[in-house]
Amino acid sequence: MTAESEDEINRRHAEKMAKRKEVRARMLAEKTGEKGLLIVHTGKGKGKSTAAFGLVLRALGHGKRVGIVQFVKGRWASGERNVLERFGDQVTLKVVGEGFTWETQDRARDMAMARVGIEAARAMIAEPTLDLVVLDELNIVLRYDYLPLDEVRALLAGRRAGLHIVITGRNAKPELIEDADLVTEMVELKHPFRAGIRAQIGIEF
Repeated sequence: MTAESEDEINRRHAEKMAKRKEVRARMLAEKTGEKGLLIVHTGKGKGKSTAAFGLVLRALGHGKRVGIVQFVKGRWASGERNVLERFGDQVTLKVVGEGFTWETQDRARDMAMARVGIEAARAMIAEPTLDLVVLDELNIVLRYDYLPLDEVRALLAGRRAGLHIVITGRNAKPELIEDADLVTEMVELKHPFRAGIRAQIGIEF
């Protein structure tokens, strides 16, 4: 049996890719709908907020306006905030909370801050000029029952047709996953923290 020549390999590859292109074109032709998406980033792996801010950057690149509420992370100075301040009236950013729950150790205070955050989110969702709203770490707030899940679900369900909303944080509620249009679970396979490496500027914050 003789080995295939490079030309034969290239020809077969071109035929295979042409067929794949045809299938892809047919599939795309069938997808004509548009709507505002409810997107959930959850899971134990790193990258949930990072992915959300990637969507923020993409939206800003198209001249869109974005609203962001950061729950829980209030004490953390972050690179994304430094960048977003440069986008002027394209970005509305509200930071609430005073750190992760094990830092505050004050449930009543955390619940009060969660209420401030969800009211800021309510205002953003009602703002007709915003195209994307990010509710960073809202899953954490819901996990600890700092806000009524039914209230949050009703708020999200009542969004206008073209508004995209992204929610981040571990342990997304099953009901929220059911409501969402797009859910991504970040799975941790390896993390430098377990090797004694601390959180670093530009990577974690």
